[in-house]
Amino acid sequence: QVQLMESGGGLVQAGGSLRLACAPSRSIFDFNVMGWYRQAPGNARESVTFISSDGSPAYADPVKGRFTISRDIAKNTITMQMNSLKPEDTAVYYCSALTFGGHRYWGQGTQVTVSA
Repeated sequence: QVQLMESGGGLVQAGGSLRLACAPSRSIFDFNVMGWYRQAPGNARESVTFISSDGSPAYADPVKGRFTISRDIAKNTITMQMNSLKPEDTAVYYCSALTFGGHRYWGQGTQVTVSA
C-alpha cells in the first residue's frame, strides 16, 4: 500500500502564495505520473497539474502561469507552488500518484482557502 503525505495548505489572501508538498511512501520514480487534483464544495474533483516520470509538467488552463509543479529528488517529494491565488482556487487539494500498472493512489487532502 502506498501513502501520500500532503502538507502546506492553509488560509491566504487573494494575490498571495502557498506551496503544497506531497511525499509518497515509495520512490517518486515508481510512479508514471504524480500530480494534484482539487475539489471545491458542490463541484467535481478536477485535475490541476501533473508531472510525468520524464519530468514533463502539464497544467489546467485556470492555473497556467500561476502554479508550478516540480520534483525534489533529494526529498523524494513533489511540490506545487501556487502564486497569485484567487478566491476561486479555494478547494481541498489532493495529491495523486499513478503507477506504471495503472493503479491510482490519493492523499488525504489539504484545505486551501483564499479570501477576497
